[in-house]
Amino acid sequence: MANIPLNALNAFLAVARRRSFTAAAVELGISASALSQSVRQLEERLGVALLTRTSRSVSLTDAGRRLLENAGPAVDQAVEALKTASAQPGEVTGRVRLTVPTIAVPFIIKPLLPRLLALHPKLEVEVNVEDGFVDIVAEGFDAGIRMDESIERDMVQVRVFGPCRFVVVGSPAYLERRGTPEKPKDLLAHDCIGIRSRTTGGLYQWELEQGQQSWRLPVRGPIITNDIDLLYTMAEAGMGLAYAFEPLVEDAIRRSTLRVVLEPFAALVSGFFLYFPSRAQVSPALRAFVDVAREDAARRMSEATSRPPRRR
Repeated sequence: MANIPLNALNAFLAVARRRSFTAAAVELGISASALSQSVRQLEERLGVALLTRTSRSVSLTDAGRRLLENAGPAVDQAVEALKTASAQPGEVTGRVRLTVPTIAVPFIIKPLLPRLLALHPKLEVEVNVEDGFVDIVAEGFDAGIRMDESIERDMVQVRVFGPCRFVVVGSPAYLERRGTPEKPKDLLAHDCIGIRSRTTGGLYQWELEQGQQSWRLPVRGPIITNDIDLLYTMAEAGMGLAYAFEPLVEDAIRRSTLRVVLEPFAALVSGFFLYFPSRAQVSPALRAFVDVAREDAARRMSEATSRPPRRR
């Protein structure tokens, strides 16, 4: 097993993470046939099968899973070290691969990336938008962004957005036409814009709370969607009530195109955190991302405390 080429190992890791020879070949800039041959040669040299191939899918064998988990982070560090070696003093280079949920893109990722790349123009940032659970180590991500209840306890966590609420909102026209709900169960008699989960495919039950009491309501209405923009656009158009992440509808509330209802029952969540496996494995590229994310979070919290109370 001596002298296993790094290129062959890197080729296997790309296929293992993408679960696809085609996608991995595009990432590496080589043909799928050349990639397949490289992985086969690695398997022959190791004397074990690393991948199970069918006409429709690629999956890992037990040996392949162990190799991905044990070698993946080390190879990533080696590749980043090679990139950093050629950088000028004080210059940050390399790639940051992130997994983020859809809901975090508008108010965390979109504002952050222009500032990050203005400070570090030689960085490369890959953002994978995925609402379900992602094993960032096995999938080769440097870090992820999630609410803290979704993060494993052994991860380093950096707050990137403070505590916030999920609120029920409706347009003035809808509320004038159908009335304003006063209690959570009143929602069952209203037109509510349904949310289809991107991960389970099921309809999301609206969660409300007050003190120690909580409600999960199987609301119904004329529209169901898994698209956030469509959800809020239809609510502003008076098509029904919407269950909204408050930071994403703040502008609409200020413009009075949406109003918060059932405010005493709004569900509070702890906010969003950037997480990664270990401080010892932080690359210069990830460290630069963390620093800018921290600065953005501090600025938002400062603005929030200095902003006058919003009139509802």
